[in-house]
Amino acid sequence: MATPLTPPMMLAGAAVPPARLAGQRQAAQALARQRLVVIMLLFVAVPAVLLVRLVDLSVIEATPIAARSTSSAAPPRADIVDRNKVELARTYEGYAISVEPRKLTGDPRVLARSIAAILPGKSEADIYAELTHKGSFRYLSRSVLPSEAKRINALGEPAINLVREAQRLYPNYNLASHVIGYADDAGVGAVGMEKALDARLSDKDSRGTPLPLSIDVRVQQALEHELRALYIDQRAKGAAGVVLDVNTGEILAMTSLPDFNPNSPGKREDGTVYSRETDDGSRFNKVTFGGYELGSTFKALTIASALNAGTIKSMNQKYDATRPIQVARFRIHDDHALNRWLTVPEIFIHSSNIGTARIAMEAGRDVQRAMLEQLGFFKPIAVELPERARPQYPALSNWGDLALMTISYGHGITVSPLHLANAYATLVNGGLYRDPTLLKRAPGEVPAGRRVFTSATSDTMRALLRLTVTNGTGRKANAPGYRVGGKTGTAEKIENGRYVRGQNVSTFAAAFPMDAPRYVVVAMIDDPRGSKSTFGFKTAGMVVAPAITRIVERIGPILGVRPDPEKDMDVSSMLANTNDMPKE
Repeated sequence: MATPLTPPMMLAGAAVPPARLAGQRQAAQALARQRLVVIMLLFVAVPAVLLVRLVDLSVIEATPIAARSTSSAAPPRADIVDRNKVELARTYEGYAISVEPRKLTGDPRVLARSIAAILPGKSEADIYAELTHKGSFRYLSRSVLPSEAKRINALGEPAINLVREAQRLYPNYNLASHVIGYADDAGVGAVGMEKALDARLSDKDSRGTPLPLSIDVRVQQALEHELRALYIDQRAKGAAGVVLDVNTGEILAMTSLPDFNPNSPGKREDGTVYSRETDDGSRFNKVTFGGYELGSTFKALTIASALNAGTIKSMNQKYDATRPIQVARFRIHDDHALNRWLTVPEIFIHSSNIGTARIAMEAGRDVQRAMLEQLGFFKPIAVELPERARPQYPALSNWGDLALMTISYGHGITVSPLHLANAYATLVNGGLYRDPTLLKRAPGEVPAGRRVFTSATSDTMRALLRLTVTNGTGRKANAPGYRVGGKTGTAEKIENGRYVRGQNVSTFAAAFPMDAPRYVVVAMIDDPRGSKSTFGFKTAGMVVAPAITRIVERIGPILGVRPDPEKDMDVSSMLANTNDMPKE
C-alpha cells in the first residue's frame, strides 16, 4: 500500500477528516457574512436614528405641546390684493390654544395669570374660567402668533395643547372690511368677497395667484377717514360711502360705518362677543345691503328721463311752483319755497319738490318706471357681494299720481347707495349703464354698456349738476379746481315701515371733474344730529357736502386728477336755451 504524499492535518492532537474541515470553513464564512450584514445595517440605521432624533428636536420639541400629535394643513386659499397689489388678505400658519381642564397639573390661577400676560385681549378671569371648566376640552384662544405659542409652550403645562392651524390674516384690520369680508374657522368664505369668490380663492390651481380687487387702498383710507370723522361729529347711527369709476364701473372704495375687524369678526371693539342685545350693526353693509329713501338726489334722474322723453324741450321751460300740490290728504311743498314759476335749472338748483313733481307728471308713469328699470332699481344691485338688498317700490297697481310725484324727488322708493352711485355714473358718462364691480378690470375687459340716456341728456345733466354746486344747495361741495357737480338729498328716515320724525338720511351724490367726468362719489349719513361745525343743521348741504370737498381734495391727486383753479365748465354754453339762469 502506497504512503500518502501529504500527511493528514492534526486538530487538538487528532486528525480531522477533510469533510468536517470543509463544514467548519463554510460556518466561518457564514458568520463573517452575518457580521458584515449587521455592520452594514448599523451604518444604515444609525443615520436613520439620528435623522429621527433631529426631527424630534427640530419639530416635535420645538413645536407647541399639542402639535406633537395634532396639526392641520393650511387650506388652499389665495391671497386678496387691491388694484395695486397691496395685500388685503392672506393665509398663514398660526396656532389654536386649547386646554384639557381635567388633566391640569399646575395652579390654575398662576397659569391664568401667565397666559393672560402672553395673549392680548384675553383677561385673566376668562382664562381662569376655561382652565377650571368642568368639560374635558376648552379653547383658550384661536389665531395665536408663533411667538406667543412659543412662550405658552415654555410654561410646560401638559394639559395645554397648541395645534397648528391655518389662519386668515387681514393686515389692514377694519379697512374695507365689508368689501373683503372674512373666512370662518374652517377656511371657508363667510361674508363679503371671501364668500362671493370662495370657489376661486380655494381652487388649488389658483391659490398661488393673488386675486386683485378694484379697490385702491389709498382711496379707501381717505374715504373711510373723512366719513368716520363726520360720523363721529354728527353722533350718527351710521354712514356709507362709495367711489366709482364712471367709465369702467370699478369700485375704488366702499365703506360702511360702523365697521368691524375681520380678524375677529365675532367681537365688538371693546372685546365683548356680539349678541342680539349688543350687536351695533357694524357687520351690516349699508352700501349694498341697506335700503334708503335717498331724497332729492333722485331729481337728477327725473329731469334726465324727461329730457330723454322730450317732454322738457328747453331749459327755460317753466313749471308752476306758486303753491303746494294737494293730492287727497297729502301735500307736496318746498322747504324753501320761491312761490313762483320756475325754470328747469331753478327747479334743480333750488331743489323744488313741486317743480320736480310737475316735470314727472308731464312725462308720465311709464317714462319714470322705464328709466328706473333700466337703471336696475327694481332688483338687487348687480355686484359680486352676496349682501345685497332688494329695493322697495310701489306695485304697478298702486303706482298712481301720488307715487309718481313723490318718487320723482326720492320718496316712496328705497334703494342702496350703490344703486344711486351707479345711476349717477350712467348719468354723467354719456348715458351708458354698466354693472359695478369689485374686481379689477383690464382695459379690454370693460363692457360696452347699454344706453339709458342720450349723450345730449348726459351733457345737459353735467351742466345742471355743476350749476347746483356753484349756485345751489351743493355749494359746500365745490372743491376748488376739481369742477365738482352733484346733488343733495335729505329725507326722513324710515323704521319699521314708518317715517321717524326728526331723523334724516342725508346724502350727497357727486361727480368730478364735470367737464370730463371720471369718478362718482356718494356719501350718506344715517340720522345726523347736527353739530357746532354744521351750526346745528342736519341737511345734506350742510352735513355731507363739506365732506365731499375733503374727499375729492384727497383722492383727486391719487387718481391723477390735478386741480386747476383757472379752469371751469362753460355752463352758460351748455345750457344755451336758458334765458334766466340764476346768478351768484
